[in-house]
Amino acid sequence: MNGSILLTATASGFLVAAAATHVLRRVALHWGFTDRPGGHKAHRRPTPYLGGVAIMLGAVLPPAALAGLADPHAAAIVIGALAVTLLGLIDDLRPLSPLTRLAVETLAAVGVVLSGVQATLTGGWPDIPITVLWIVVVTNSFNLLDNMDGALGAVTVVSATLLAAAAFVSAQPVIGLLLATLPLAALGFLPYNWAPAKIFMGDAGSLFIGFVLACSAALLATGGNAGTTVAGLLLPTFVATVDTGIVLLSRKRAGRPILRGGTDHLSHRLRKLGLSTRLTALALAALAAAAGMLHLVMTLGWISPLGASLIGLGAACVLIGLPQRVRVYPSARPQRTPTGKR
Repeated sequence: MNGSILLTATASGFLVAAAATHVLRRVALHWGFTDRPGGHKAHRRPTPYLGGVAIMLGAVLPPAALAGLADPHAAAIVIGALAVTLLGLIDDLRPLSPLTRLAVETLAAVGVVLSGVQATLTGGWPDIPITVLWIVVVTNSFNLLDNMDGALGAVTVVSATLLAAAAFVSAQPVIGLLLATLPLAALGFLPYNWAPAKIFMGDAGSLFIGFVLACSAALLATGGNAGTTVAGLLLPTFVATVDTGIVLLSRKRAGRPILRGGTDHLSHRLRKLGLSTRLTALALAALAAAAGMLHLVMTLGWISPLGASLIGLGAACVLIGLPQRVRVYPSARPQRTPTGKR
């Protein structure tokens, strides 16, 4: 993989995504493909979808045209990512049942695992269902992370860049090229999604990003020891994984349905602490950078996999627990006045 191909692919990814976002925004407005305000949604006027399609085009077309997809692992990841992008696009336009979504995501993950991508935890056949389950869960975790203007775009720019560096260090140039193009595609989209957003990536974009990052992390962890696998799966997807942990724990503690949406994500809690929408996106990106750098340092051999795993798991537990102190649900108990009246 020479530098000219890398430079051309990344620059093309940025230009394709930026141009496609501009065009698709107009198309979405013309055809009424918009996300309308209501419920727990923060935006106040209909905002067009289809930004995720632009990200997918910018991330996939340049590396496919310049380097091809001869690597079977990369080809399986791209095919699966295109399938979940189509799934997300359909869901954006006409909501699908959770069962349908999970069925398609599972089939896409199975295809990737059958190509030889198996995160090595047990060294036996259980690694197959574990990897499939992990890909599906993390893909949906990134979908849940797309809950505030600029948040997922900023995290993607940082996480994909550092994971691309780890891929090149690990002698995986084809998947490295795809990962290097993804952050530039996200960067081409981000100005349109920066608060206040002019377009959303929708499920098409968040599922695409989550699937590519989850599968790529699993690929780089294939064949390693248990410590390498734990750190290799957790750190590149750290922000999305922690955010999902925060949501699951808080909803369980509050006795709320797990699948009911709400303003209980890490981004919402940071906003309650006083950060602006833009600063919240930058804070999440900084957290992704810290985790991604730890993964890259481990890949370079500067820290042991066990050490990286312990740091990552410890930080995840702290970051899942501390935000629970930020109240996001109404108190279940009636409030009393100083005189004792309710």
